[in-house]
Amino acid sequence: MKSITIKGSERESVGKVATKALRNAGLVPCVLYGGSQAVHFSAEVIAFKNLVYTPNAHTVVIELGEGKTFNAVLQDIQVHPVSDKILHIDFFQIFDDKEITMEVPVKIVGKSKGVMAGGDLRLNTRKLKVKALPKNLPDFVEADITPLDMGNKLYVTKVPTPNFKIMHPDNTVICQVKISRAAMKAAQEAAKAAKAPAKKKK
Repeated sequence: MKSITIKGSERESVGKVATKALRNAGLVPCVLYGGSQAVHFSAEVIAFKNLVYTPNAHTVVIELGEGKTFNAVLQDIQVHPVSDKILHIDFFQIFDDKEITMEVPVKIVGKSKGVMAGGDLRLNTRKLKVKALPKNLPDFVEADITPLDMGNKLYVTKVPTPNFKIMHPDNTVICQVKISRAAMKAAQEAAKAAKAPAKKKK
């Protein structure tokens, strides 16, 4: 999985007044959990652009100066309900020898027979929770729709997971090919034509 580096500064004051001052200065207050103790820090808003405003999944390298570096993943984000301004971000520290769970996007590949025949592809799940060691976290879960015919569904059990586990029930549907109105109408007309008595030749 691709990694994004965020450079910040540790903060000692964590009260409401100090937090408000940070936001007024264009900084985002953050907390890193998962280690021996929580680490409070802040970073410029622009530092989170490629982490927050993207459908892709990333791990994070947090650099706080003086050689302090932490590997982490985004855990939670709070945004203003009106302006969408980032108010606070929680990170969770990760370690090379410990599995973690996070959401990654689904990437559709292949050409479905059902779609080529006029069916509609419906994506039921855009992201899936996966569990793996940090080095094995995938950028995305690849879903091959090639075998799907009209009316077929692709379940999570049909997706190859070489170095990670998908943390969803086996009956979770990733996508399906539904019969379109046009295809349904054509099938109905074909069925009527097949039932209709053949005209006698004069």
